[in-house]
This record gives sequence, structure tokens and C-alpha cells, in this order.
Amino acid sequence: MVYYEDEKLVIRNMEETDGPVFVKELTAQGWHPDPAGYMSRLNDQSEEKCTALTAVYEGCPAGYVYVYLHADDGPFKEKGWPIIIDFNVLKKYQRKGIGNRLMDVAEQVAVQYADTVCLGVGVCDSYGTAQRMYVRRGYIPDGSGVWYRGKQCIQYETVCTVDDDLILYFYKQLQCLS
Repeated sequence: MVYYEDEKLVIRNMEETDGPVFVKELTAQGWHPDPAGYMSRLNDQSEEKCTALTAVYEGCPAGYVYVYLHADDGPFKEKGWPIIIDFNVLKKYQRKGIGNRLMDVAEQVAVQYADTVCLGVGVCDSYGTAQRMYVRRGYIPDGSGVWYRGKQCIQYETVCTVDDDLILYFYKQLQCLS
């Protein structure tokens, strides 16, 4: 399904052929993507647990995001809110508006299920661009502090090495676009 299209950008459901492209590009960026992760997300999409979105810029997969119907852990577990996870725009495609457009579509998907959407974002500097974008888009921290691998961190307790699993949760009230 195509959710958005203009002369340069298409946002559509993720396809099986997108995963290998993202694995190759993210590896070139110095990341360590899990190829099985893309297949798992596609399986979740086929089971209607999530919507997996791919942004295609000038014919090339450039970014992706997943909208799950319900948060499975963290502070929003019992709220029944959709959660946006694993948002990414490849470095060579950043600063072209792709991320904001992907988030627009993710929020349009989420508002079909609830009036609030949530997400978690890493606290490392590599997530700085995403952190700033979420705040500009109206997301606010939920106030529960930092979480690590699904558990709330306790003040003064040694928890982990700072990695991608150390996150801060945000939420946003959505407005129906009808």
C-alpha cells in the first residue's frame, strides 16, 4: 500500500526486498543490523500487529519505521496506545524531509487506533537528531525516567553500558485528520 507519493518520495508498506538494502547501507554506516529483524517485522505486519513503512527516495529505499498497535513493554504497556519503533533514515538521505514525512505517515497510521502515540528514543548522542525532531513534532517525555531493556532504571543504581537499549519514552496527543 502507498501512503504518500510526490515527485521524489514514496512511502509504502515495507517489502521483503527492502531488508537487504537496509542491511547493506546500515553496515556501510558502521552499524550492525540484524537481517532477521526485517523479516520479523514483515511477519508482524502480515499478522496485522504492525505497519512497516519504507520511504523510497528517487527509487531507492531511504528509511523506515514501524507502527505497532500496542506497546508491549515500558511505561505505556497497559495504555493500549500505538508505539512507533525503530525509526531510521539512512545518513545519505537525511536533511531532505524524509524523516518528517515518514513520521507524518506513522502518526496517520497510529491515529486510526488511538488519540495518543508513544515511542522510545536512545539517550546516546547518535540519537540526538531524532530526539530534537520528536520534541519539534510535539512529543514530550512521559516522566518515568530512563529505561533499559524493558525495565525502569532506579536512581543511583548501576544498570548497563550505555547502548541502544537505554531509552527515554515520549508520547504525543494526536488529532484526527478527518
